[in-house]
Amino acid sequence: MSRKQAQPSALTSTQCYCQSGHSFESCCQPVLTKDQYAETAEMLMRSRYTAFCLHNQTYLLETWHLSTRPKSIEFHTQQLWLGLKVVTTQGGGLEDAEGQVEFIARYKIQGKAYCLHECSEFLRQDQRWYYTQGRLFYH
Repeated sequence: MSRKQAQPSALTSTQCYCQSGHSFESCCQPVLTKDQYAETAEMLMRSRYTAFCLHNQTYLLETWHLSTRPKSIEFHTQQLWLGLKVVTTQGGGLEDAEGQVEFIARYKIQGKAYCLHECSEFLRQDQRWYYTQGRLFYH
């Protein structure tokens, strides 16, 4: 079903998968390893994108709100994530209870290019952000 998960420790000197401009070590790695929680909805969305790149089902399910969480996540073994662009954010800050992040994620499967354009919704509960649902944009 899913291929072996990449080892974050081997990636610490590289740019983060989420393309924040920071290193993986200073960006998504501490969130994925639970050394810190995502402070904003955008930070959670970026860490979840990185988790998709790494096929980290555990993290994705733990950060998915219980009210909408699936039992499991299927990964396509040939899927290669190519890039993430945050289009806009609404709310989702340090003092907010809800937030939205619109993004475009590019990927390939067996050489064919795809684009995922989504507006994700997030909820803050007990000082932690959770993904609740997303609305897809079709082009």
